[in-house]
Formats: sequence, structure tokens, C-alpha cells
Amino acid sequence: MLQEPNTAPVPKRGVSLWAQILVWIGLLGLLGLLAAGLLKAKNPILSVGSTVPAFTLPLFSGFEHNGASEVKLSDLSGKVVVVNFWASWCQPCASEAADVEAAWRYYEETGQVVFLGVDYVDTEPEAREYMAKFNLSYPNGPDMGTRISQIFNRNLGVPETYIIDQQGVLRFTQIGPFQSVAEIQAIIDPLLVGR
Repeated sequence: MLQEPNTAPVPKRGVSLWAQILVWIGLLGLLGLLAAGLLKAKNPILSVGSTVPAFTLPLFSGFEHNGASEVKLSDLSGKVVVVNFWASWCQPCASEAADVEAAWRYYEETGQVVFLGVDYVDTEPEAREYMAKFNLSYPNGPDMGTRISQIFNRNLGVPETYIIDQQGVLRFTQIGPFQSVAEIQAIIDPLLVGR
């Protein structure tokens, strides 16, 4: 004799309450990170007219500032500071390197302008090759842990240049390479005469 199959519904086991709570917490955390990233992109940390927060740039051996192995922004008060982010792997950086060096040499003897090269996400051997190739002579150092680039909210790519006035206020931002020494001078010269 054939038995009829059991047609009673099999109870489904649901996901435990704790597992559901953990999934929701994870999703909310992910949404929070996404929102924070969008806010950061929408509202840069530093904009023209803002006072630049203090930072210290460790310098490569051979690229010291006044014999010091690091330079603090606070030590440069009273000077125009040109902060140039670059990387050895960056083609546009190579296109402006000679102009940035020439501008540095133009202002170096005045003592009123300091250029700081900030090597972004690079290795020291490649950075040194780049600096030698373009005969760079201004202070240069690595951005260890991207601490300095985070101050400037540098997230568009390299090269990027930030020009800070004598009072520590950001006066100009250049995204992408400069095209000439004259272009750099046109930004710095007015700051030197108080405009």
C-alpha cells in the first residue's frame, strides 16, 4: 500500500535576530563611511583664503632646508611658501619640473619665497632619480602616510601646487602642471608686494 506524501508545510527557519542586527549595523556603518567621503569631496578641507594648518615635512638627505632634515610650516612665517606635490611616476609632473625649479632659482636668493616639494605615494629610489633628472635643488621630502596631502585634501591627482602667503593663508591652488615660469611668477610677485 502506498502512503501519501506528507504535505504539511515545513517550517522555515528565519535568520536570528542577532544576525539581522549585525547586518543592519554593518550597512549603517558602510553608509556612514560613504556619506563622510561625499562630504569631504564636496567640502574640501582647505580652500583659498583658509589658514593652512601646521605641518612638518621630513626632507630627503641632500634636499634639506637651511641644513635641517625637516621643515615646519610655522618656521616659514613671513615667507611665501610654494608647496608642490609631485611623484616620479607622474608624466604631467615631469612637464612642469623644469619650470618649478627655474622659479625656485629665481626667488631663492631673495629669501622671501620657499619652495617645498612633496613626493606623493612614491619610493625613495625613484624619487631620487626624478630629482636628479630635473636637477631639483629646493627642499623636497616624502609625504609619509599622506599626512600632508590630507591637510590640503589633495585628491585630484598630481601635480598640485598650493601657494601660501606670509601669514600662512592659502592664496592660490594649481591643479595640474604649470605651463611656464612666468605663470608661477604672476602668482608669487603680487604676494611679495602685498597685493
